Amino acid sequence: MTAAKSTTSTAPGTKTEGVLEKLQLTPGHATIVGLQWGDEGKGKVVDMLAAEFDYVARYNGGANAGHTVVVGDQTYKLHLIPSGMLYGDKMNVLGNGVVIDPAQLVKEILGLRERNITVDKSTLAISDRAHVVLPWHPFEDKLLEETSASPIGTTGRGIGPCYADKALRLNAIRMGDLVSETKMRDAITRVVAFKNTTLGALAKAHGKPFTPFDADAIIKTTQEHMAILGPMVADTASMLHKATDAKQTILFEGANATMLDVDHGTYPYVTSSNASALGIGAGSGVPPQCIGRIIGVVKAYCTRVGGGPMPTELFDSTGDAIRERGREYGTTTGRPRRVGWLDLVAVRYAAMISGATELCITLLDVLAGEDVPFLNYFDTPKITQDNMGEFTKPVF
Repeated sequence: MTAAKSTTSTAPGTKTEGVLEKLQLTPGHATIVGLQWGDEGKGKVVDMLAAEFDYVARYNGGANAGHTVVVGDQTYKLHLIPSGMLYGDKMNVLGNGVVIDPAQLVKEILGLRERNITVDKSTLAISDRAHVVLPWHPFEDKLLEETSASPIGTTGRGIGPCYADKALRLNAIRMGDLVSETKMRDAITRVVAFKNTTLGALAKAHGKPFTPFDADAIIKTTQEHMAILGPMVADTASMLHKATDAKQTILFEGANATMLDVDHGTYPYVTSSNASALGIGAGSGVPPQCIGRIIGVVKAYCTRVGGGPMPTELFDSTGDAIRERGREYGTTTGRPRRVGWLDLVAVRYAAMISGATELCITLLDVLAGEDVPFLNYFDTPKITQDNMGEFTKPVF
């Protein structure tokens, strides 16, 4: 699932003076979280508010999320690195709840460096407890999607299988394991042997081709990646607590969105992490009582990618027109997004789950000239055993 929007940004390093005062936000830690199915334009809000904070921290998801930030005539596409990186004077944190694809992260770092953006241990910290996406994860992701009777519609980036390994524990690898040459070699060698056996058997059972993973080749590539990433690996939970004790402020950047939360979203058509504000504590190590404000971002209409329910979905020329005006194509996959009218039932639920203290509504301009309905409630009949679980009539 993606979570991105093309946005207009302030220039790197330019502060938007008094943004918090203008928005009547109190000083302290804050969170930007989507209240729909992602792609609400969170990057725009993070970029605007980041000027007022010392740290910008991600707490969930992986390279299945994306922010496209436009600065003047420059476009930056970020999948893992927090949007605060464009300022140059912020510490950006990838918390323990994020799953790190080293190849993608290195690609982003080198791309930013080529554009004179400083990315090193002074501006980016990667949790040593963050789990690592390695080549077998995307293969497993795509294999499961291709062979499932009810595919989820994932990005195929290996995020779900990486989180699954995290929960299974036996074959999980964390960033801290890759800092040590010996641990890296032992872990990759062990897991490759296991994955070649299990994934090879699964592929064979479904008549799919399978080329065994080469442990030595993966170790070599990982060594190259860690030559760049290694100095940035740190105990980020302690870092964020020290910042809190020093009265420094943190802006938490949510990836994906509340309706894609693995526990509270439209399961099973969700992402594989806690994408609501409830994921902050587990994904960063910062307890919820430290968060003063939770800013819920809502698009003036709905979009989602992949499978799953979407009661207000448009299948006509109006939906096509909104998709084109809003440039509703995934940053990560390029897939056209499904489009529908604003679903206030979902927004109310998501605001409750994430504890939103205020709302930011984006992309109203896309609907200029439209007669805009919105879903307010469902006309629910008395629930009996005969109609339980059926969709009821939406009331706009």
